[in-house]
Amino acid sequence: MAAESDPRSISLPVFGIVIAVVSSFINGSTFVLQKKGILRSRDRGRSYLTDAVWWGGTLSMIVGQIGNFLAYNVAPAVIVTPLGALGVLFGAVLASWILKEHLNVLGKLGCVLCCCGSVVLIIHAPKAEAVTSRLELEERLSDPVFVVYALLVVLLLVILIVWVAPAHGTSNIMVYVAICSLLGSFTVPSSKGLGLAAQDVFGDGQSSSRALAVFLGLLGTLAVSILIQFFFINKALECFSSNVFEAIYYVTFTSSVILASALLFKEWTALTMTDSLAMLCGLTTVCVGVVLLRISQEALITWKKKTD
Repeated sequence: MAAESDPRSISLPVFGIVIAVVSSFINGSTFVLQKKGILRSRDRGRSYLTDAVWWGGTLSMIVGQIGNFLAYNVAPAVIVTPLGALGVLFGAVLASWILKEHLNVLGKLGCVLCCCGSVVLIIHAPKAEAVTSRLELEERLSDPVFVVYALLVVLLLVILIVWVAPAHGTSNIMVYVAICSLLGSFTVPSSKGLGLAAQDVFGDGQSSSRALAVFLGLLGTLAVSILIQFFFINKALECFSSNVFEAIYYVTFTSSVILASALLFKEWTALTMTDSLAMLCGLTTVCVGVVLLRISQEALITWKKKTD
């Protein structure tokens, strides 16, 4: 009689993957709609805060963030975050329709790479959560390695926001990209931690004051991080191309989130060496696809050989 296989080795967080994919498509429309609203309001000489299209993009961001919050609480962060590449793909298609940006052969190749890399990430993603309770979460939050990392991120954010952004933000796109990406080190772990803390706060049993303090602390961190991101994303869209910003932002944001999640939740410990290498290859494939997708909109591709 054949031995039964471990269900953890073959099961996938299907529900979380579906939510992550849908949220990625919703988020993919955010930058395009907000950029369109900014351009329309600029032509009319008004603030983009009065433009309906810009508010549509903002609503898409809110819905997408809610979807991400749900996805992070039913699937590992190392799989939910890279799936955001599908949003970049959808954003490119939407930009070709709304912003009249041409998608050439190089861009289509980038779309294929995004899809292939996402499939590899789904297949080799961790099948089980590393942290499943509030007590485990508190233990991980007090880990010296994560504490040092969080303090370094906060220090870098203060330097970038207070000194670097006012002087170089409008001339160097990496300033706004760095601010928004570093904030991802707090938004994603906070989203995932809120789901764990909420089980004790809103569960059937009586919640302790410690559980409530953890929940409120994570909620405040998430709210502040999202608001700061929202502010600097719009400042970046006012000064730079949405295509270039979204491509660079995706790669740096994903790297920052995966690093923070690896230090806090240690989801990589559930992976075998083969799966770890496959995840790295999948992430690299996705990042290359995103870069190709955005480079394609500035490159001129021709199949004909030029003649004198």
